Amino acid sequence: MSATLKHRWSIRNNHLAGITAGDWFKLLRENHFDVDPAYWHRAAFVTLLSGLNSIQRKLEESEFEKRISNVSVMPPLFILGHWRSGTTHLHNLLAQDTGRFAYPNTYQVTNPHSFLRTEESLSRRFGWMVPKTRPMDAMELNFQSPQEDELALCLMSQLSPYLEISFPRNEETYGRHLTFRDVPGEEVERWKNSFIRFLRKLTFKYEKPLLLKSPSHTARVRLLLEMFPDARFVHIHRDPYQVFQSCRHYYDTATWFTYLQRPDLQAIDDRILRRHVELYDAFFEERVLIPEGRFHEVRFEDLEREPVAEIHKLYNHLQLGNFDCVQPKVESYLNSVSSYRKNEFPPLDEPTRKRVASRWRRGFDEWHYPI
Repeated sequence: MSATLKHRWSIRNNHLAGITAGDWFKLLRENHFDVDPAYWHRAAFVTLLSGLNSIQRKLEESEFEKRISNVSVMPPLFILGHWRSGTTHLHNLLAQDTGRFAYPNTYQVTNPHSFLRTEESLSRRFGWMVPKTRPMDAMELNFQSPQEDELALCLMSQLSPYLEISFPRNEETYGRHLTFRDVPGEEVERWKNSFIRFLRKLTFKYEKPLLLKSPSHTARVRLLLEMFPDARFVHIHRDPYQVFQSCRHYYDTATWFTYLQRPDLQAIDDRILRRHVELYDAFFEERVLIPEGRFHEVRFEDLEREPVAEIHKLYNHLQLGNFDCVQPKVESYLNSVSSYRKNEFPPLDEPTRKRVASRWRRGFDEWHYPI
């Protein structure tokens, strides 16, 4: 049976590696210490790191707490969109504007409690441990890569749908933290406080508006506007059939590094379909709350075909300022990834295709993708 568990012995690519000891044991208690024997070594590794993380957290708090407590976070630019719909590509393109934006990187989101104190030395010392590419799509990866803030929020608040990957038997509990619509107010406030704390640390470090990308935020527009009423939003969408297949591939590659319980592989398709519906039901209901001129939408296929023109259009619509000085950086980045080829998948079988078309019909209709 163990031979069927991909990357069973790997301790890399685990998004719990930055958790502190108190939070880790609280998470284990929440799951009744239900870690499958096949993954005991992985839990032991997280336990070891959690002690070190706790020490670094205390040292950082003693050094920086007073300096970050009153930092004001400038209105961010949020990149929204379903997983595997092109959010990373859009994030990387906009991150070229380092004069206007700062963004959380891989080291910071995996070490949210200590990066102010440790990033410079440890990212240089342990950079070799980061895989050169992401497991699901071979996109370049390093400690400096723009990264999604949900990973930091997962570690800081333990209120994230990403925990259902580590503990798939507790999916119902962690799935509620996608939209936060059915959770106690105390948990919502805890999540907000964790988010603000992380962004204050980034603002203290960079003193710039933040460029934030997290697919989960697509279902949290109302909460984000409560915290940042002047925020801007850009949403990217992609052919739903391609999104579904790419999500399937993600579950068959990246998630195997994080499991602490054996996954039910037969349930993954339904999980993908259900999460999409939950995410976009919330998004379609809440996007009307965004003030005019602060929301822009991008079609992935257009961004792929004419990236410079689409980013220029985005700058104009959101009034981000002069794009001319950024365009050479964007073009240089595009040249650097010109040899990259995205994943290609065989056609879906007809029954699955019909399920996707039926469950995700609203997306097909909204963005005019052919069924």
